[in-house]
Amino acid sequence: MRIHSADDVFGGARVTSFEGPFRKWPTAIAILVVVVVLGLSANRHNGGPRFASALGARVASDSSNSPYAAAADFAKYIMELRDEAFLKIAPMRQIRRLPWKENIVTTVFWVGEQAGGNNPMPNCSSSWDLNWTVSYGGFDPPEIANRSNYIPVAFIPRQNPFYVALPYNDVTHGQFKPEAPLIISWFKEAYSGPGQSVCKDHWIAIRKGNRTCYAQWEDCGPFRTDHFQYVFGNERPKPNANFAAGLDVSPAVRDYLGLQPIDVTDWQFVTVHDVPPGPWRSYGDNNPFVKAREQVQVRFAKHQKAPTE
Repeated sequence: MRIHSADDVFGGARVTSFEGPFRKWPTAIAILVVVVVLGLSANRHNGGPRFASALGARVASDSSNSPYAAAADFAKYIMELRDEAFLKIAPMRQIRRLPWKENIVTTVFWVGEQAGGNNPMPNCSSSWDLNWTVSYGGFDPPEIANRSNYIPVAFIPRQNPFYVALPYNDVTHGQFKPEAPLIISWFKEAYSGPGQSVCKDHWIAIRKGNRTCYAQWEDCGPFRTDHFQYVFGNERPKPNANFAAGLDVSPAVRDYLGLQPIDVTDWQFVTVHDVPPGPWRSYGDNNPFVKAREQVQVRFAKHQKAPTE
């Protein structure tokens, strides 16, 4: 099933709360817009969700005496969805921004790639997922003829098709490496348990010329899994069979940036809040933007079915 955006749900839904008492649509819509805009402005300048909640409570307390109670309640509900889903994709924290890694030899790899040539290990498994091909939903073909809109034509991927590999793994034998808590700037924020990688699914930006692509870290390589001095420090990638390649990117990243099989790019770690709209937000159960949209859809569907007075 193709994943649709939250806008599709709102655009196609019939909002029954406005039926009956609210035949003066312009007035009701104007009130809804004012309430939402005030909430957005207050969130931006006064601490976010706390103020939105307070505003929602005020609207609720006044609604019993207002001829537009249903409109106000609906506006409050939309604000709550926004706060709980979109603003809570990940907590906003001051994480030290690491500099761009510039002029990095970049190669292309894909889920399900077989060993051969300069690829010594098959990619049916990743460093963090023994069943990566199954988790992804199948073989991610690199051939242009077998792809459309950055995904395979044969199936909808169950994980983000915008993925990369970097030559470091923060986990070995089910435990964090000793240096991991010291070198990974988001370690404390992302920690979820012993041996649960904090690198997997993290976002990076990849730049080629005047185009920038965003992708999630899903595997380790090329060739190495121990070079933290490069990934988190100032060293350059070590020599290897692919001209000292220091970044592997998926076919989707290749296509978006227009890369050659061996090319040169810049890359940088980013937080989820730095990731702008783009095709990298569209697919994947490992994708926080997809998860947020699904939460909105579920909550909105429940609200639609809830009895109205």
